[in-house]
Amino acid sequence: MVSLETPVCDFGTPAVDFALPGVDGAIWTLEKCRGENGLLVMFICNHCPYVKAIRDRLVRDTRELLDYGIRSVAIMANDPTDYPEDSFENMKRIAEQEQFPFPYLFDETQEVAKAYGAVCTPDFFGYNAALELQYRGRLDASRKEAAPPDARRDLFESMVQVSRTGKGPQQQIPSMGCSIKWKSDAA
Repeated sequence: MVSLETPVCDFGTPAVDFALPGVDGAIWTLEKCRGENGLLVMFICNHCPYVKAIRDRLVRDTRELLDYGIRSVAIMANDPTDYPEDSFENMKRIAEQEQFPFPYLFDETQEVAKAYGAVCTPDFFGYNAALELQYRGRLDASRKEAAPPDARRDLFESMVQVSRTGKGPQQQIPSMGCSIKWKSDAA
């Protein structure tokens, strides 16, 4: 397992469109996912200890962000051939078990992850209402273990700011996680 940090936020970069299958049977596009005040695009998976450590916080924060007009979407881009825990069937199971308040999509070709420049799970891309990138940081101080319950909610607070002002904070702490498991012919 390789741990990586996300790059610094490239403010204003436009969101990349996509059409990916969700665990709910629907095909989701960027337009169908966006909220009135913005969109949080998350690259996650089922097996990564960094994602497992924050799953409950991710559900809490994305649910609360709905009140601010920020919708969220999660994309799983790992190659499930070597990581069966990340299979589409297991994605369905996890989404139901955790009651994800967002679509959970499968990027089987990995083209969407590459277009976004995703490097790890979790990797967060926070967009304003114009779908311009304003946040590329961490959820909170969690790593492979959850941070203390009173830890600062970096992503949540930043996306609330984006919903109110259209701008993300200038100072952002990178997310850290497991490398995306690229297909051997696509790396």
